[in-house]
Amino acid sequence: MSNLLRHLLFLPRAGSTLADRVDRIHFFVIITTFVVGTCIGLTGLVFLIRFRRRHAFTFTPKVEAPMWLEGLFIGVPLFFFLLWGVMGFRDYVWAKSPPAGAMDVYVTAKQWMWKFAYPDGLGSVNELYVPAGRPVRLLLTARDVIHSFYVPEFRLKQDALPGRYTETWFEVKAPGRYQVLCAEYCGLDHSQMRAEVVALEPGEFEAWRARQKPLPTPGAGEAPVVESGSDAPGPMAELGRTVAMRKGCFQCHTVDGTPHIGPTWLGLYQREEPLQSGERIRADVAYLTESMMDPAAKVVAGFNPVMPTFHGRLSPAEAAAIVEFIKTLRPERPVPPAAQEPKYVPAQR
Repeated sequence: MSNLLRHLLFLPRAGSTLADRVDRIHFFVIITTFVVGTCIGLTGLVFLIRFRRRHAFTFTPKVEAPMWLEGLFIGVPLFFFLLWGVMGFRDYVWAKSPPAGAMDVYVTAKQWMWKFAYPDGLGSVNELYVPAGRPVRLLLTARDVIHSFYVPEFRLKQDALPGRYTETWFEVKAPGRYQVLCAEYCGLDHSQMRAEVVALEPGEFEAWRARQKPLPTPGAGEAPVVESGSDAPGPMAELGRTVAMRKGCFQCHTVDGTPHIGPTWLGLYQREEPLQSGERIRADVAYLTESMMDPAAKVVAGFNPVMPTFHGRLSPAEAAAIVEFIKTLRPERPVPPAAQEPKYVPAQR
């Protein structure tokens, strides 16, 4: 039934788990409105024939509708509108909540190409390799203007904005190739800004990763140079440490939990930070990236807004690498004290 409706509506195949949810509510809304519209049309046709004016001076009789009929005319459409809203909100929350254990991929949009970088240092241009049957979270940014990552077969569309990160996720149902388009006009060759999602079987994906050779990491005392628009050399977390040293981040931030000019990076990722405004915010990828590009936007309570902006001083690859490095700084779990027998304290009289 679903395939027949997709064919009738000229929809591409459903290549992701999100596509099934989007199509389900789409079909439900279309079928409901089609049935209601048909009933209204047939009712109007019956009334037109049965109650047509037969004489020039025939008066239309006054009809008083009962209250239950008025309630029916109001209640039934209201019920369907509320039902569609509940279904849409449920799917929206599901689509905006990546599952635990999703594979992260950094996406950089640039006139006119898509660049993909994996946390272990691998990278590709215009071809996103993913395993089928595993959730994949995309962290998107742009180098120049606004772009939009659009996969019609996934029913997925997410804008990529310069200077900040947005995120979305998907899970491919079956191996294959799925076209990626840019859905935001971005310049002369906008229509040529295309890529592909290459979904492989899990074993084939691991074999593809094994065949890839990330660029060698720099030796001791050497600082890698990240060229504009190049893929990050070496594992991104290691590159992030090097970039942080070169940019002077450790002059204000520590990695061992000791207080300093800025908040410590130890355990910072996904930690809730109190702000000077009285609000609390979770230190996710978007917040960490915003703090580099616009540090005065959300200042952590107890710290002075002295951090300079790194907008234009950090490439998207470097910012992503620093975020990956911060992710690795997790405090060791404290060892619980040994259980002790409670001391007897005599009651006071």
